[in-house]
Amino acid sequence: MISTTPAIANGKHTDWQIAATGETGFKSDPVTRFDDLAKSGKLSGVHGVVALRGGRIVFERYMDGDDMKWGESLENVKFGPETLHDIRSVTKSIVGLLYGIALAKGHVPALDTPIVAQFPEYADLGRDPERERITIRHALTMTLAMEWNENAPYTDPANSEIAMEQAPDRYRFILDRPILAKPGRGWIYSGGAVALVGKIIERGTGQSLPDFAKEVLFDPLGIDAMEWIRGQDGEPSAASGLRLSPRSMARIGQMILQDGHWEGDTVVPKPWLDESFQPAAIVDIGWPGMHYGYLWYLGEEAVTDKTGTYGERFIAAFGNGGQRLFVFPGFDFVLAITTGNYNSPDQWRAPAALLYNVFLPSLTDT
Repeated sequence: MISTTPAIANGKHTDWQIAATGETGFKSDPVTRFDDLAKSGKLSGVHGVVALRGGRIVFERYMDGDDMKWGESLENVKFGPETLHDIRSVTKSIVGLLYGIALAKGHVPALDTPIVAQFPEYADLGRDPERERITIRHALTMTLAMEWNENAPYTDPANSEIAMEQAPDRYRFILDRPILAKPGRGWIYSGGAVALVGKIIERGTGQSLPDFAKEVLFDPLGIDAMEWIRGQDGEPSAASGLRLSPRSMARIGQMILQDGHWEGDTVVPKPWLDESFQPAAIVDIGWPGMHYGYLWYLGEEAVTDKTGTYGERFIAAFGNGGQRLFVFPGFDFVLAITTGNYNSPDQWRAPAALLYNVFLPSLTDT
């Protein structure tokens, strides 16, 4: 069984400004492209799409469909602007922001602090010299160099995240994984790394991860509702437990575009964002040239316009099923996508089609 942190509402909400037709900043119309793609069947499983440019909604669409809540069927859901949706591993990237906020407040250790030292209850593990070299920075960049397998389906107990959820003590399970190489060398995707980061935030702040996130991130951004799923041990899943609406995901992206500011206040310190978005590891996820920062993916798209071809930098968060948050600073553009294609080997196709066949062409008129 799973439990959840209840959806919360605080009454604070900044209404989105919706751009009028012809004032979206697109060079060509994405609506026709989207509709043609939907008719072709290439957007199967898509539930919500919100695009921002200049801080305004320039495209928004919702499609009813079958959905799940962390593996439990919700059957057919009628989606709308405020409907919560699993964002799965987009949660990881949000936890990265939370660590930066906690660090600026002096609640959590510096990044080069040994991570095992933050868990004194496992003193036996701390006596391993190799394990002592693993730092919080290694967890944030997923370069722990510890055995972790999330290539197996998330329905398979061989998947390390599932094994972690079923373990009697998730944190001992993570910290006791065999060490494969020198920390900092090589990227291994790991929900366990993020679970450690989340627990360090909780211990440093004295708050649960959902409560801290509400206070320092969601409330300041006017995100009125969220849900954070907990495992059977009662621990909030730092790796994949958040449920947000696509509009709320887009708010986070817009805050990033605004260098961590929202309505005149600093939400995430700009130096943390700058550091988070520096390439720390090369990732192999089938996307050429992709790097990883502090729990965020970093890439560059080859874009062609009338002036020629150039590289357009982007920041992204990805989640199982096709959940996506893209931030393109050069285009002043945010794209949030929710889909229900969980555990499908083709889950990447619909978000890729939206990016490559709808929005990038509309931004560049190619």
